[in-house]
Amino acid sequence: MIKIAVLVSGSGSNLQALIDANLSGQIAGVISNRPEAYALQRAEKAGIATAVIEHKQYPAREFFDDAMHQQLLAWDIDLVILAGFMRILSAKFVKAWEGKMINIHPSLLPNYKGMHTHQRVLNTGDSLHGCTVHYVTAELDAGQALAQGVLKVNVHDDANSLATRVHVLEHIIYPQVAEWICNGTVQHTQQGVLYRGQLMQEPVQFCKL
Repeated sequence: MIKIAVLVSGSGSNLQALIDANLSGQIAGVISNRPEAYALQRAEKAGIATAVIEHKQYPAREFFDDAMHQQLLAWDIDLVILAGFMRILSAKFVKAWEGKMINIHPSLLPNYKGMHTHQRVLNTGDSLHGCTVHYVTAELDAGQALAQGVLKVNVHDDANSLATRVHVLEHIIYPQVAEWICNGTVQHTQQGVLYRGQLMQEPVQFCKL
């Protein structure tokens, strides 16, 4: 059984979606860089081990990342899931977990990497928007995309309404991709990412609302 760690900083709604999905893998631990994060309460209620590693307690990013790395090793983690984790990870940490760490981004990557994606979509006048689950690499939001939830931008949408609608999609596709990794549907290999035994060329798109 794959052992999963979820890294959080805030309320943990994506963590809750992962917990509720009853994955075939085990969520073995939750790490937060903020002791007040509500996600920790969600984990404790579900009987999941937690660790608070405050970035402010470390003199440099690398020391903080090393503390997280050691905790992940102690839990014998196979897959790291970033769920609202509001810290930029060092290249050394990302390299150590490359092929074993995924994130979700609120846009249809490769469009709109970085911040303020919903407003940028509105400013551009795009008809479609959504979210992307991808492997994490040292380059921001550039790892291979595994799945995308897609929705139509409505004429009355603003940044807040788009954020709310995209969040619903996140709670659907993030557990789905996690389960694909747990059950071997998605595999990260030296030859590339495999989906059902075939090299993945494009992310799986679904949830068109």
